[in-house]
Amino acid sequence: MPLNVTLVSAEAELWTGEASLVVAKTVEGEIGFMAGHEPVLAILASGQVRITGADGAKVVADASDGFISVEEDVVTIFAGHATLVA
Repeated sequence: MPLNVTLVSAEAELWTGEASLVVAKTVEGEIGFMAGHEPVLAILASGQVRITGADGAKVVADASDGFISVEEDVVTIFAGHATLVA
């Protein structure tokens, strides 16, 4: 079962879709999420968010000033500033 992921900045929704893996930098270190992960609410640190889509495609964004929420295979990344880089 894939993760349902949404990546948004203050300006726009940057990416939404199904993913097998999400890796993000938080103030406590880098953390990865796969289906079945326990609920998490973490402060997003400046750095990359890397998403591996359910089809294997890679999405990379530079993000800062926000938080990441994980609950019931739904990952939502809210960033004050974010841009897609790949």
